This record gives sequence, C-alpha cells and structure tokens, in this order.
Amino acid sequence: MITRYRNRREAGEILARELEGYKDNDTVIYAVPRGGVPVALPVADALDSELDLIIPRKIPAPHQPEVAIGAVCEDGEVLLDPYLVQRLGISDEYINEAAAREVAEIKRRLQAYRGKRPVTDLSGRTAMVIDDGVATGFTITSALQSISRRGPRELVLAVPVAPPDTVETLSQEVDRIYCPLQPENFYAVGQFYDDFNQLTDDEISRMLQKRETQYPGRT
Repeated sequence: MITRYRNRREAGEILARELEGYKDNDTVIYAVPRGGVPVALPVADALDSELDLIIPRKIPAPHQPEVAIGAVCEDGEVLLDPYLVQRLGISDEYINEAAAREVAEIKRRLQAYRGKRPVTDLSGRTAMVIDDGVATGFTITSALQSISRRGPRELVLAVPVAPPDTVETLSQEVDRIYCPLQPENFYAVGQFYDDFNQLTDDEISRMLQKRETQYPGRT
C-alpha cells in the first residue's frame, strides 16, 4: 500500500502502471508545470503518448496574493469563486485586468517551454491531465474545464495524491480519475514526497527537450 513517494518520477511510474489501459488509445497527456512534468514523463513514455502542457493560474485577491478568487488558462475563460468575489467586493474591472495579466504569463511560459507548437486537436482523442498532486482542486478545475472545451472524446485526471473530498469533487469534472494515494490527514502535497524540490523553468525546458530528442514530434 502506497503511503508516500520517493520523488515525482516514482509517482509517475506508479501512475503509469494504473494507466496502462490507455496505451495505444490515442491519448494526449497534459502536464501541469512545473511539478506535473516529471510525473507525466514516465506516463507518456509508458503509454507511448503525445505530451503537451496546460498551465492554470490563480487570480489573486487585491492586496492578498495568497488568496485565490479565481483561476484562468490560456483560453482566457475565468473560473471564479463567487462567494469570495462577493464577500471581498471585487469589481469586474479588477477581475478582467488580473485575468489578462495571468493569461499573458501563461502564454509566456508556454512559449518558453514548447516554442510555437500549435494547439493540439483533441477531436476523437483522450485527454489526460497530470499534476504532482492536488490540494483543494480549484486551480486544476480551471485546467480541466479548459481542456473539456476543446472537445476530447474522454477527459481523464491522474494525480499521485489528493484528499478524498477533493477527489470526489474533481470526479464531477472528468470521465475518469486516478489517484493512488488519498490520505485523510492531508495538509500539503509535499508532505507525501521524500524529495519535493522546487523546479525551475530551465529544468522543465530541459526535460521537454530531452523527450523531444527521444520521441520527435511527441512533445
């Protein structure tokens, strides 16, 4: 029984065994940078799948950057927490300006990670979103909804660890969800990894470039 992971790669290898049924299933894997990339790599290799990126960004409350009132992905569709927006009296103008800043940052990061690669056509294909873990699930919900709008045949979420209530909530956003470790006593994703080092943009770019060398046209 899994109680923790040595590192993100081991987490990905364990996920890959649970996901082996998706091999040769025309699956596109969407890693959430930064931590989701080293988890997604062994899964993509095992399934012989195309690897892409999805970058959700939280929209912070005014003067409270740690408080997320919403989230957004590159398509610009905003997911809001209506209770917080109302309670804090946040204007539409602020939300629109903050969302635009986050979308610009998402596009900058995508350009840095994958260059000018076009958006993948998901018609008739399975889309699988992978991160290194989920806490509340609010930000990754934005990613799931963004990919859902692209019309995949099936939408799957695969994460190494998340609390049970979050898994239950996120299951309403996807067709299938895989999460090997669902601890009741959950405080943060990092508590379930021996090595949970912070990754840099350069490290992520090198990982993706290495896979492109090994599997041309698959990253």
